[in-house]
Amino acid sequence: MQTLVTGATGFIGRRLLQPMDRALVRRKSNLTNEVIGDLLDPRTLKAACKDIDTVFHCAGYSQASQSSDPDIHWGVNYEGTKNLLDAAIEERVSQFIYLSSVKAMAEPGDQCVQEGWPGEPATEYGKAKRSAERLVLEAGKKHGMRVTVLRLAMVYGRGGRGNMEKMGRWVEKGLFPPLPETGNKRSIVHVEDVIDAVHLVASKPEANGRTYIIADARAYSGREIYDAIREQLGKKVCTWSVPSFALKLGGVAGDFIETLAHSSLPLNSEVIDRLLRSSCYSPALIEEELGWRANIGLDAGLQEMLGINSTLSKLDHES
Repeated sequence: MQTLVTGATGFIGRRLLQPMDRALVRRKSNLTNEVIGDLLDPRTLKAACKDIDTVFHCAGYSQASQSSDPDIHWGVNYEGTKNLLDAAIEERVSQFIYLSSVKAMAEPGDQCVQEGWPGEPATEYGKAKRSAERLVLEAGKKHGMRVTVLRLAMVYGRGGRGNMEKMGRWVEKGLFPPLPETGNKRSIVHVEDVIDAVHLVASKPEANGRTYIIADARAYSGREIYDAIREQLGKKVCTWSVPSFALKLGGVAGDFIETLAHSSLPLNSEVIDRLLRSSCYSPALIEEELGWRANIGLDAGLQEMLGINSTLSKLDHES
């Protein structure tokens, strides 16, 4: 099977990429079998898809960018996916696996929800991802292409640039405040479990036309994640916490400073909101239908993320 990986230099794509795979990159990266192309330039995508059996579409403009500009999200995450799909259809690619996000769903509030949760996404990122999902599923029905959509929970691991990695760095420096235990539940998944899920759905014909949430079966509170990071760093147990109202005030102050300094801070209103509220998504469907399970628990995942010596972190994924 000849495979194309988009976003091959990104956090997930570089781990997914195998030596014989074709890598779609925007600029020369010295990867084996790389092809220079741009999702926004359809002329460059036909050659990338030529003689390809399966496309793993990892490329996109991420939620971690924190941009609310709809043009950026719709341009890359929607139009870019459409352009790639068109090229794949023209070149008769047989399978297309799209890495989406749980943010393509409506916010779950205090519930832990599955794929059929009603409502529309709240952010421009989520709206673009949801529309791209629809394109993929429609293309599968219309053109007989095997397609699968994977909605990823917050993905973490060494080399990532999301909130978990930022939190780890600031806890290590002693500059992250101890969070209160609010009982909130946040879904996460280690990047290696994501890779396993991608390979599994690619090998299962019954995954055709399906949408699956990819997450650890257990969701964690912000305080649990904070305590686990401290433990893995060898820091003492923190017996106190900053009250929620104080954190929210600090977030507002962070917003103001960011506006003045034109620079991001570890804490602002958006970050505080994510740390204190729930965002829980259930992987029950893929567990039941395909037997997939997240195998990397929080402690092992944090060890790898933080570069602490462990069986998992010995996998060198920094290159």
